[in-house]
Amino acid sequence: NDRHSAAEEEIRAIQDSFLDEILAEAFAVVKEACRRLVGRSWEVVGTEEEWFMEPYDVQLYGGTILHAGKVAEMATGEGKTLVAVAPLYLNALTGEGCHLITHNNYLAKRDAMWMGGIYNFLGLSVGIIQDARQTGGAEAYMLPVPESPPAAFEWRPANRHEAYRADIVYATKDQIGFDYLYDNMATRREHISQREFNFAIVDEADSNLIDDARTPLIISGPVPEATNRYGEFKPLIEKLLRAQTNLVNKLVSDAEKKREAEENEYDVGLDLLRALFNGALFELENHGFKRAERGANRALKMGGGDCTDFA
Repeated sequence: NDRHSAAEEEIRAIQDSFLDEILAEAFAVVKEACRRLVGRSWEVVGTEEEWFMEPYDVQLYGGTILHAGKVAEMATGEGKTLVAVAPLYLNALTGEGCHLITHNNYLAKRDAMWMGGIYNFLGLSVGIIQDARQTGGAEAYMLPVPESPPAAFEWRPANRHEAYRADIVYATKDQIGFDYLYDNMATRREHISQREFNFAIVDEADSNLIDDARTPLIISGPVPEATNRYGEFKPLIEKLLRAQTNLVNKLVSDAEKKREAEENEYDVGLDLLRALFNGALFELENHGFKRAERGANRALKMGGGDCTDFA
């Protein structure tokens, strides 16, 4: 309701104000973590990589632009991958999760594993969402929160539901978009993968939000067997239809016989009108079934369809 929405907006405003207040400290923490990790190595997409980066002022400035929800254009070589770390860390402090949306599965996995050491060193969990059909690996990976300062950063396969609940999630726009559509089709809460959205950074925003946006995300699949009940209900309704027909015919026949046998034509006429009215009502109520039956026959001739509505 409106009161609930207003309360949420007020909480969000207070939260945003608080994050703005601690922005400098949070960015400084990220820079210090990067400095302390210089010289350490961890696995990045099958290759051992040594960490050597500390964010420059231009990268920290780019991070403030992203935190403010604006578009930042940076030249090649200015370290766009590292720019996203500070604003993601800052907004993940709310505990509501953050997303980095990138262009393909490889970049999502590479950047998450590369920057994951920083997040994990700072006490945050990281998730990766993948298209298992394309990559041939797991559908998701997880770098859990360490119980103590980690000596190594160990990723493990996970399900999408678990990965989406990480503090920071790396995924492609297609994976996040399709999972959102699937979640909106879910009929049970446990089938929902994502949680409420909080903060996201879109890599290559011009490509993802403009060029590729011309291609809509569409999902399709077979009709569940449980919803295709036409064949099950058709003989039952036909049986009911025959019973109603016999009943109406009997009412009309009895009224006509009574008219011939009795002299009180007024009463007999009322009985006949009632019988005829019941017949008209019967035809009206079953018109929907007749229409559905004709539609079902057409659908079957055309190659199938979901025929469940008899009204």
